[in-house]
Amino acid sequence: MDGTHIKAAANNRKYQHQVVAHQAAFMSEQLAVEIEQDRKKHAKKPLKPAKESKPDPKKVSTTDPESGWFHKGDHKQVFAYATQVACDQHGWALAYTVEAGNIHDSQAFSALFAKIEPFKPQVIIADSGYKNPSIAKFLLDKAIPPLFPYTRPRGKKGMLRPNAFVYDAYYDCYLCPENQILPYRTTNREGYREYKSDPKHCQTCPLLSLCTQNKDHQKTVTRHIWKDYLETCEDIRHQDGMREVYQKRKETIERLFGTAKEYHNLRYTRERGKSKMEDKVGLTLACLNIKKLVKRLAGRSFYFAENRGIGQIFSTRTHVLFKTKEKTNTKMKFVFGLKALTSRLLFAQILVDGSSVDLY
Repeated sequence: MDGTHIKAAANNRKYQHQVVAHQAAFMSEQLAVEIEQDRKKHAKKPLKPAKESKPDPKKVSTTDPESGWFHKGDHKQVFAYATQVACDQHGWALAYTVEAGNIHDSQAFSALFAKIEPFKPQVIIADSGYKNPSIAKFLLDKAIPPLFPYTRPRGKKGMLRPNAFVYDAYYDCYLCPENQILPYRTTNREGYREYKSDPKHCQTCPLLSLCTQNKDHQKTVTRHIWKDYLETCEDIRHQDGMREVYQKRKETIERLFGTAKEYHNLRYTRERGKSKMEDKVGLTLACLNIKKLVKRLAGRSFYFAENRGIGQIFSTRTHVLFKTKEKTNTKMKFVFGLKALTSRLLFAQILVDGSSVDLY
């Protein structure tokens, strides 16, 4: 599965600043329950109710209010729609969702997974946009191994990376490069356990300038309560053959997006409104599936379904052989050779512009 953005038919200069309701994170309710359980396990008091913070106003298009303001890195900032698509190992599009352009991939995951769950996926391959503890726990609890890519450790340039601190699961603490212990302190509202060092040891540490810039000379390392699920995903990524499996994304979902944008005008849209965008994306993906089906059937025989229209023309079962003429400088011809089971041959030549239809 993967996501892409489609530029909306909205003027970037026509917008209003409006307060939009904040969308809850994926599995936020279950996370809140497990945060309280984790704090109780460490003999910590329950968290007080969070203060209601005023949401920041966001840009809302007056032309297409259902689109979202999208910006990523050095990309141009535009109103857009976010499309999430799932396909199988052969590149057949299975399901899709359409959201506003400012909705993150991880927030749109639940709606897309609900559509592909009836297909009983054996493994789910996704990019780093879906790599978070909530999605990892959700899939592993359902016995569906997720395959995520490698992501570089985050941190300030020139400072010690998070992987320089080793976690000890038995004693529930971290060890710094100077073999000093960072014990557990608390679990915050976001689901991260905080491990803090002793400032007395850090003041004389030779790596203090590379470790922390805290004025109290105290290093804080955080670990999500579902971090173990992400580590399990890393073990899956290192299994034999998984590297080759992940590389198939460029042959399936990436190629599907490339074809849709290059040949089916999916970079931009003239439609306004989420419902019309869902129709447009659905028709485009259906077209791609039909093109793939025709290519697979090219040169292969198959039988027509018995219905009234075909049954009146062919009294006996016939098989059809599709043949495609090469492109010419004028127009392209599609020739359908219909071969009956009897010795009689029927040929139907259909021009693309429908100017004439000859049936022999």
